[in-house]
Amino acid sequence: MSPVLDPNPQNGQKKLLLVLGAMLLVTVIIGVIASIASPS
Repeated sequence: MSPVLDPNPQNGQKKLLLVLGAMLLVTVIIGVIASIASPS
């Protein structure tokens, strides 16, 4: 059984970190926009 998620350690982890970072960034931006748009 070959590892499915780790075909290329360096590039794979870098890409994964990039994707996770982008998702986190989008989530934060959406949260900021929502908090600004919502009536306080």
